[in-house]
Amino acid sequence: MAKKLFLFLWILSGLLLARGSWTTAQENSGSRIFVNVVLVQLNVAVTDHKGNYINGLTPEDFAITEDKIPEKIATFEAGGEPTRRLIAKPPLDSKPSTQVAETTPDPAPAESAVNTGSISSLHLAGANVFILFDTSNYMYRGFVFAQDSIADFIRSLDGPNKIAFYSYSRDLSRATTLTPDRSQVLRGVRSSVAGDDAALYNCLLLTVKDAALIEGRKVIVVFSNGPDNASSVPPEDVAELAQSTGTIIYMVSTQQAQAEPVSTAVFERMSKATGGKAYFAKNWGDEKKAFASIRDDLAHLYALSYYPQPNPNRGWRAITVKLVGKNLQKYHVRTRDGYRLLQQAQVSPSASLSTPASGAAPE
Repeated sequence: MAKKLFLFLWILSGLLLARGSWTTAQENSGSRIFVNVVLVQLNVAVTDHKGNYINGLTPEDFAITEDKIPEKIATFEAGGEPTRRLIAKPPLDSKPSTQVAETTPDPAPAESAVNTGSISSLHLAGANVFILFDTSNYMYRGFVFAQDSIADFIRSLDGPNKIAFYSYSRDLSRATTLTPDRSQVLRGVRSSVAGDDAALYNCLLLTVKDAALIEGRKVIVVFSNGPDNASSVPPEDVAELAQSTGTIIYMVSTQQAQAEPVSTAVFERMSKATGGKAYFAKNWGDEKKAFASIRDDLAHLYALSYYPQPNPNRGWRAITVKLVGKNLQKYHVRTRDGYRLLQQAQVSPSASLSTPASGAAPE
């Protein structure tokens, strides 16, 4: 357990979140950071058995539990409607939890009634979308087609969204940091070149840490054409950090990657754990469809939040979201399944991904 705790604290080194209240005390070896979080925020997709989105639900249609403790919804957002505040402030007997992560709500387009129809306008208001593109030596085939699919996805994101374009092989390249300027992001896409080994999980971890510093919706869309052969960080740790920071991960991969069972299983587990999806494209046309599906998914998410009730559990807290009423039981709910609560994180300026990871992933 000591090794597991050390590994998770090492991963979280340098992580500073904006939406809690936090205090820093300087020490010889670095800074000790405390983040008081009083609000847990969730992104929730509701679909029928065919995968069609269910719109028009109300706060009364959702039931949330944390470690089987019923929670009261504090804010709710559906569609392009303004956020509804249902609880003005935390309960008087609820003290802020000291932890290192919280999630943020997801705005979504308007729908007036429960239905499975599509929407005409996909405006992801306030979304922060990080695109992480595989430029390793696994990408020599289909490189230009993948660039085209990513470029089309960038152009399709209307509204005041900010987009960052990163690429990875052995190292992470932050070609374009978060910006609303689509032309700047597209230049970053076109300037990317393929080569070297693939350190996907190292670079995805750094991308999650970048996203954690941002307020609002945090989304990472990964395009990967093959397995990871150069990382020191296990994928389970990356997934857990994304869960605890409320970052949704979508994985777009190819038939070549799907032929590798380990990569397939990891991609599916990681995306599911964070509330996202994994796609495996057979050709460039399927790649475009995958990106369009991601855009559509983001547009239909509900945003729920709650102030956690008193809970003695100081570690991983399991979250369950269910629909209330017999008529809604037939629908499927997708969201993250929990977050890790830590008392404190020791931040060392010297911590980096060049340090080999030791021990197993936190359970």
